[in-house]
Amino acid sequence: MTFKTKESRLLLILGSFFVANAILSEFIGVKIFTVEGTLGIEKFNINLLGVPNLSYNMSAGVLTWPIIFIMTDIINEYFGVRQVRYLSILTAILIAYAFIVVGGAMQLKPSDFWVTQTINGESLNMNNAFAGIFGQGMWIIVGSIVAFLVGQIADVLIFHKIKKVTGDKALWLRATRFNISFAMH
Repeated sequence: MTFKTKESRLLLILGSFFVANAILSEFIGVKIFTVEGTLGIEKFNINLLGVPNLSYNMSAGVLTWPIIFIMTDIINEYFGVRQVRYLSILTAILIAYAFIVVGGAMQLKPSDFWVTQTINGESLNMNNAFAGIFGQGMWIIVGSIVAFLVGQIADVLIFHKIKKVTGDKALWLRATRFNISFAMH
């Protein structure tokens, strides 16, 4: 396939953003942030099922998942189910590859000068920090890849079922099923 046509270049660009955002989601997803703190508001301190002082905490992966779904919808609309499935499988393979490389990097013996660093006035063991940040995702990578593939396949099937019923009309309906699919991830 050459990338001389507008369509092939568009698919390459959309596919690249799709893959990049999925891999980014895996790596930044280990950071859990407080929604209230980020917005600069007081914690809600919700009491739910006898658990006091709950608040809204989310994975930083929420920054990139909406982009993945938008890319999925555009690719699905213009290039079809086969392209989305292909990109989803390719992405799962690339996510696994990225984690294998990171796992290998975690096994490398660190340079003495690099281990102890002072960041913002605090002495840190960089090797422990590297393993702590990148190693968190290692525990959930298989489940994450399976959830990604199942979510993508379900999302594409729902999208096409709606399109089959509505034809080229009701793009808004296909787009709003995004809320249902996003909740699955």
